[in-house]
Amino acid sequence: MPAPFFEYVVLNRSRLDDVDYSLTIPAIATLERQEFHPKVTYFVGENGSGKSTLLEAIALADGFNPEGGSRNYQFTTRDTHSKLWKALTIARGASPVRNSDGWFLRAESFYNVASELDRISDPDFLKKNYGGKSLHAQSHGESFFSLLLHRFKGNGVYLLDEPESALSPQRQLSFLTRMHDLIQAGSQFLIATHSPILMAYPDSIIYHFTAEGIAPIAYEETEHYQITRLFLLRRESMLRELMRDDGEPPVQ
Repeated sequence: MPAPFFEYVVLNRSRLDDVDYSLTIPAIATLERQEFHPKVTYFVGENGSGKSTLLEAIALADGFNPEGGSRNYQFTTRDTHSKLWKALTIARGASPVRNSDGWFLRAESFYNVASELDRISDPDFLKKNYGGKSLHAQSHGESFFSLLLHRFKGNGVYLLDEPESALSPQRQLSFLTRMHDLIQAGSQFLIATHSPILMAYPDSIIYHFTAEGIAPIAYEETEHYQITRLFLLRRESMLRELMRDDGEPPVQ
């Protein structure tokens, strides 16, 4: 395995001219230096915990477009991103990152990326890189997976924000297989996710974003794993508890 593209990131708050909303998020406010796994780094936590905010800032600090795409995408639909990226310094490994493949995928703005791709691409380019047809001509899940299969070439750094949003459980398993192939081809992944399937890749690190900060967590200790496992094992009793009338005693 070659040296990682990203080794760690350092936050220098003095680079922010004014109070940025990202610094009101506890996990970000306590950030000083964050290490990355050479293969896969996961960001997990509740909604609003800061995982997507930090992933976005890392992507912007490395030259990616705020709405997603490769480093060559420079379109803007709406400027809502944090200025946190201005305060980040990325420590890089020996890999030639600027000459490598790379992509920033964020589920919420993937439609905008697909539209920009249609605008700038010809049929030959789509055939070579995206399975031969517009991403808009595919279902949401198909377009995500087409990107993974055809556009991600390997020897690259891939930052993915909740990629499971368009993928069925079976496709998520296929995602792990494809991700492993890309890692074997010298790639590094940073992934913000809620999916206990996607975060199961064994050679990785999981960072948990909480009000106390950011800390490593074992896969089996994540709420994503524990709640999913408990629900599958005790589905009927959990549903009765969730849907019971206030006057009923709790399920034992």
